This record gives sequence, structure tokens and C-alpha cells, in this order.
Amino acid sequence: MSQWFEPAFCAGIMIVRAEDAFGRYLLAALFGFGALHKSSNPEAVQGLLAGAGWPEWLILPALAFNALAALMLIADRHVRGVARLLALYCITTSFFHLIPSDPWQISIFVKNWAIAGGLLILAGSRATTPA
Repeated sequence: MSQWFEPAFCAGIMIVRAEDAFGRYLLAALFGFGALHKSSNPEAVQGLLAGAGWPEWLILPALAFNALAALMLIADRHVRGVARLLALYCITTSFFHLIPSDPWQISIFVKNWAIAGGLLILAGSRATTPA
């Protein structure tokens, strides 16, 4: 009997698929709520952008990217590329929170890097499956 038809093998595949989906949904929630936050309270993000010398209008493409990326993760479409772009986004935006005198901002800085790491693991896990 082939391993493909053994119950333990099939159950293992189902668990991996469920973990993948749940992980994607959690990441999608993070970026989806980020888009909602940017649309409902743009002043906070515009202040971070202005404080770093970046134009405040960049909130619009950031909002659109967060929303679209969340939808792509939920739909399981182009996950490898989306995860890579989100990792780059997290690394870039982490520097807005690099304020050594503020422990809360430093924790956000570190979390952004951790999220980027998880996204890169997601991208790498798709190396042998369609992106």
C-alpha cells in the first residue's frame, strides 16, 4: 500500500494545510486591521511619516498595499511573492519605531522584525509549491 493512502500520512497533510491556512489568516488579520487603522486614524501614521521626513501621502499606497496583501493571503494567491513584499514592508516600517528612549516603540521595532521573519518562513515554505 502506498504511503499516500495511509491514514496517518493523510492526517499529517491535513494538519499542515490547516496550519498554513490559519497562519495566513492571522497574518492577513494583522495587515487588514492595519489598513483599517490607517483609514480610520490617518493622523497617527502621517505623523510617523512626517517625523521621518517622508511625505504624508504615502499613507495611501501603504493602506492599499496592506488591504490587498491581506486579501491575497486569505485567498491563498501569490503567497510567496506577497510574503516577501510584506517582509520588506515590515523591515522598512520598523525604522519608524526605532526610538531607543521609548521602550514601547522599541518593542514594535522588534515585533516588526519578528513578523518579517515569519513572513520569510512562509515564503520559503512555498518554494516547492505554486506561489
